[in-house]
Amino acid sequence: MAKIAAKGIGKEIVVPADLRKELGKKAAIVAIWKSLTPLARRDWISWIESAKQPETRKRRILQTSSKLASGKRRPCCYAVVPMNLYKALGELPKAKAQWQTLSADEKRDFADWIDGAKTSGERAVRVAKAMNLLVAGKRHP
Repeated sequence: MAKIAAKGIGKEIVVPADLRKELGKKAAIVAIWKSLTPLARRDWISWIESAKQPETRKRRILQTSSKLASGKRRPCCYAVVPMNLYKALGELPKAKAQWQTLSADEKRDFADWIDGAKTSGERAVRVAKAMNLLVAGKRHP
């Protein structure tokens, strides 16, 4: 099987083993995966890893191969900015102004960090911390 990786700007993004196994079943899918931009690969991985239930994760992994084969370059219906972060940005103009200066990769760092929280309470804490970091001019969580 060909090596499947996802490389972001300045860092290697780890492709989960279950996704790597599914993608590696067909050489054509591996070629499509490699043709994606690093940001698109990261979006696929984030979409899969944002699943809360194991069944949802499995379904998304299976959908990834079929969507790539049908020509999709990004996952459907995937919000890059979590809703709670989006609302918080609307309430703090200084944080929103800093957000708008971030690269797409930096925005995804914040979004992935917030979505990585295990509970809604922890997500709320991370959103508040993200607002503080953005107001302070920071570019990473």
